[in-house]
Amino acid sequence: MRVPYKWLQQYVDVTLPPAELADKLTMAGLAVEGVEDLTPGFQKVVAGKIKTITPHPDADHLVICNVDAGRELQLVTGAPNVHEGQMVAVALEGARLPGGREIHRATFRGVVSEGMLCSAQELGLDVSLVSPEDREGIITLPPDASPGADAAEVLGLKDVVLVLELTPNRADCLSILGVAREVAAITGAPIHLPATLPGEDGPEITGLATVEITAPDLCARYVARLVQGVRIGPSPAWLQAFLRAAGMRPINNVVDITNFIMLEMGQPLHAFDYDLLEGHRIIVRRAGPGEKITTLDGVERELDPEMLVIADAARPVAVAGVMGGLATEVTPATTNILIESAHFDGASIRRTSRRLGLRSEASTRFERGVNLEGAPAAADRAARLMAELAGGRVAPGRIDCYVKRRQPVTIELRPERVNYLLGTELAPTTMKELLERLHLEVRGEGPFQVTVPAYRGDLTGEIDLVEEIARLYGYNRIPVTLPGNLTAREKQAPAQRWEEAGREAAAAAGLAEVITYSFIGPRALDQLRLPEDHPWRRTVKIQNPLREEQSIMRPSLLPGLLEVAGRNASRRVLPVAIYELGRVFIPAGSRRPGEPLRLAGLVMGTTPRGWNWPAGEMDFYYLKGILESIFSRLRVRDVSWEASNAYPFLHPGRAATIKAGTRVLGYLGELHPDVLAAVELPARACAFELDWEAAGDQALRVPRYEPLPRFPAVERDLAVVVPATTPAAAVAGVIREAGGELLRAIALFDVYEGAPVPEGCKSLAYSLVYQLPDRTLTDAEVNAAQERIQRALEERLGASLRQ
Repeated sequence: MRVPYKWLQQYVDVTLPPAELADKLTMAGLAVEGVEDLTPGFQKVVAGKIKTITPHPDADHLVICNVDAGRELQLVTGAPNVHEGQMVAVALEGARLPGGREIHRATFRGVVSEGMLCSAQELGLDVSLVSPEDREGIITLPPDASPGADAAEVLGLKDVVLVLELTPNRADCLSILGVAREVAAITGAPIHLPATLPGEDGPEITGLATVEITAPDLCARYVARLVQGVRIGPSPAWLQAFLRAAGMRPINNVVDITNFIMLEMGQPLHAFDYDLLEGHRIIVRRAGPGEKITTLDGVERELDPEMLVIADAARPVAVAGVMGGLATEVTPATTNILIESAHFDGASIRRTSRRLGLRSEASTRFERGVNLEGAPAAADRAARLMAELAGGRVAPGRIDCYVKRRQPVTIELRPERVNYLLGTELAPTTMKELLERLHLEVRGEGPFQVTVPAYRGDLTGEIDLVEEIARLYGYNRIPVTLPGNLTAREKQAPAQRWEEAGREAAAAAGLAEVITYSFIGPRALDQLRLPEDHPWRRTVKIQNPLREEQSIMRPSLLPGLLEVAGRNASRRVLPVAIYELGRVFIPAGSRRPGEPLRLAGLVMGTTPRGWNWPAGEMDFYYLKGILESIFSRLRVRDVSWEASNAYPFLHPGRAATIKAGTRVLGYLGELHPDVLAAVELPARACAFELDWEAAGDQALRVPRYEPLPRFPAVERDLAVVVPATTPAAAVAGVIREAGGELLRAIALFDVYEGAPVPEGCKSLAYSLVYQLPDRTLTDAEVNAAQERIQRALEERLGASLRQ
C-alpha cells in the first residue's frame, strides 16, 4: 500500500517528518517497508499552454509551437501528439533534466527554439503512469494547471510516499483513511473525515434503475447511485497527482474518481455507462454455464457457475469484484453514470480471480475484507465528486439492497487480564483511553464492553483488544519479565520419535539428508519407464501449477533424489550418498489425498580409499548393507529380501522387494540403464524406498534386555552346494526352520563358484551357533540338529554337502 504523505495530511494533522512517522507506524505494528522520496531529477521545468502551432518552413517533421509558460516562448518540436490548447511540460533555457542533460536555446533549420517540450521519459517518470498516447510523445499535463507553474508540483512529485507492508488481517489500512486513523491514534492528532453527501437534483433513482441480488451468499450488499449529464475529460491536477503518487495511472475524471475513493476509503467502486445497461437493470447473480464476457482489458473470458457476475437484463456486464466489462465501459461519449458500491464474499472473489488469472486493486481489497457498512458513504462521495469535477447532476436517493446485515461486535475486556498477559500495571482508565483513540466504543468500568466499528473486521476477541492496547502503549515500554508459570516439557508423539529415529539411523549409516520439492512434473515419471497403468501414474494434480515441471504431487521420493544426484554429478561432486524422509501423495477420490511417510536413499560412485583399504563401489550390496544397519539400529524384525522384476525403473536381476514378515516395506535395487540415461547420471546408481510407517509397525520400539548366556555355545560350519539360481536367503530359511530352538545364530561367510563345484551350481558356507539358555548341549544333540538341517536342505532345495 502506497500512502502519499500530502494526501495523508488531508485527513490528519500530522507534522512529523515522514521518516519519523514511518518509524512510529512500524513500532505500532503497521510495518513501513520504505519511505520513497518523489523529488524529481529535473529543474526549471514548468507548465505551459500551447497557443498556436505552425508548420516549420524547412522541415516536414517539425512544428513551431507558441507556448504560454508564464511568458511567451517559441518552441520547436517533432512530437506527434501536440495540439493547440494542450498543457505541456516546458524545459526552460538553463533547465537540467535527469542524467545531467542541460537545455539551451537552439536553432533548428533556421528557427530558434527557446526551450524544449518534454516527454515522460525525458523527465525520468514511470511511463506506466502516463496515458498510452503520451508514451510516444510529450507528456500532457492536467488542463487546470497554471502556465508557469512548477511542473514537479503539477505532477505531484514534491511529495514523499510511505510504502506499507500490510499483514492480511489489516484490510482497513488498504485505504488512506484507514492509515489516517492509525496515525491519529498513535500521535493523538485529530482526524478530518471527507464530506460525502452530494447535492441532488432531478427525479428519484428508484424510478430510473433497479437492483436485484439472486446470490445473497456471495453479495451481502449492493448500493447504486445515478449521476446524469457528466462530461468526460481529464481529472484536475490534484487528483492526478494523488493517483500517480499512489501508483495508479489517471484515465479520465469519472474513472479517476472511482479509483481515488477506492484508495481513500478502501471501498472498490465501478462506474457503468447507464445508457448501455439493458433495461437499466442490475442483477447480481452467478454466471451461467459457458457464459462469456469481454473485460475492460479487451480479453474475452469464459465464466463458470461458481463465479459471481453483475448482469443487466441481457448479459454479464462485470466480473463482480474483479473487473468491469467492455460493453458498458465509460467512454468520451458517456453522459450518465451508474455507480456501484458493493460488498462481495472474499473467498468467492479470490477463487474467481485465480481461475481467470486476473488480479486487480479491487479484488485485492475484497479478498481481504471490505467494510460492509461503508458502501453507502463511498457511493455518496463518488456522486459528490462527479458532480463537482464532471459537471453531473446527482439523482435523489440511492438504491441499497442490504440482504445480509452485519451483526454488531461487542467484546468483553477484563483489565486484569490485560495486565496479566502483558506483564504491565496499566490503569483501566489508560486502557480505555487507548481503545477510544482507535474509535472503539468502551462502556463500563471493568470488565469493559467494547463495541468494534465495522471497518475493524480483525477485532473479534478479547486477545485482539489486548494486542491493540499493547501496540498503542508501545511494545518498547512493556517490561521484560519471565513467564509466571512453569512451562511444560515438550514431548514428541511416537510418530515424531520414529521419524526422528529414521533420520538419525540414515545419517549414522553414512547418508546425507536432502529435502526436495513435493511438486514434480509428469516427465519425471516418464523418465522412470513407468507404464500407463502403474500406480504411480495416478497422481494428485495441482489446480494452479506455477509451471509444468511442478504440476503434480510426488507419488514417490525417487524423482527428487534423482534430480539431486544429477545436479551433484554435473558439478563433479561424487560420490553421492543421500537420503530423504518425507511424505508422498496418493489420490483418494473425493477425500483428502493420503500422505504416507517414506524413507528413500540413493548411492552412486565409489567409497573413498585409504592408506590401508581400497576404494569400493557403492553397489547393490553396499546399499543393502546400509539398510541392514538401519534395520538393526532400529530393531525392525523379520526382514527378508526377495528378488523381483516388478519395478520397471530397476535393473532386471538386480532388484529386490523388502519385507518384514509378510508385509512389504519397499524396494531396493540398481537403477535401470535407461533411467540413468534419461536423468543423465554418469555412473551406476542404486536406490531404495521404504514405507516408513509400516517399518515402524514391525520395530521393537522399546529395547528388550537379554542376560549374558550362562552355558557355552557350540559352533559348527556347514557348506552346501545348491543350484546357482537358489537365493542364499532361501537356504538360510530352511536352516533356521530345521535347526529349531537349538539354533541361536546363522551367518553366511563364503560363496564360491568354480571347480570342483559343478557348473551351474554354487557353494554356500554358513557358520551355525547352537546354544540353550538353561543347560549345556551334548554332542549328540548338536549332531542330530546338523543331520536334520542336511536332510531338509536336500529334500527341499536339492542341496548336497560340499566335499
